[in-house]
Amino acid sequence: MTILKKCLAAMLLAASTQAFAIPTLSLSATPAPATVGSTMDLAVRISDIADLYGYQFTLTFDAALLKANSVAEGAFLGTAGPTFSDGGVIDNATGMISFVFNTRLGAGAGASGSGDLAHISLNALSAGSAALTFSDVLFLDSHQNEIAVRADNGSVQVVPEPASYLMMGVGLVALGAMRRRQLGARA
Repeated sequence: MTILKKCLAAMLLAASTQAFAIPTLSLSATPAPATVGSTMDLAVRISDIADLYGYQFTLTFDAALLKANSVAEGAFLGTAGPTFSDGGVIDNATGMISFVFNTRLGAGAGASGSGDLAHISLNALSAGSAALTFSDVLFLDSHQNEIAVRADNGSVQVVPEPASYLMMGVGLVALGAMRRRQLGARA
């Protein structure tokens, strides 16, 4: 009987404990994939965070494939009250947006839950897969304690514009027709 009680107590204890997820910093590009010459919105998102009062990060990208235009504040931190933010320093030569930050102003708790921290406008310059990497990541709660966050680096795909595919298809058809004529002239 005591073994049954111990097993039952262990099952109740296991069922009553909460699973604490580590907050995750991630990226989401729209449109995906992007076409050469288009502008895309890169949403920087946080999920499963509690009491976020302020944050900063640096984002590195492939300067041969992408050009950063601007960084705008996302709506998430503002749900907890007034904020102050800066879009960081954009360096398209090296492919880096340095020290993007946002902080709550005044006393009170920070934002909890999930949402967009920032929106980055990017131009797609040429086709390929562009890696996106976070660094200098710092998240603080309302007591100025650091919040451990997992940063999921990402990538965006840039594909040639549809007109390029059409031109390539027409070229292949023309080459096929020329080859057929050459073979017909020899016969």
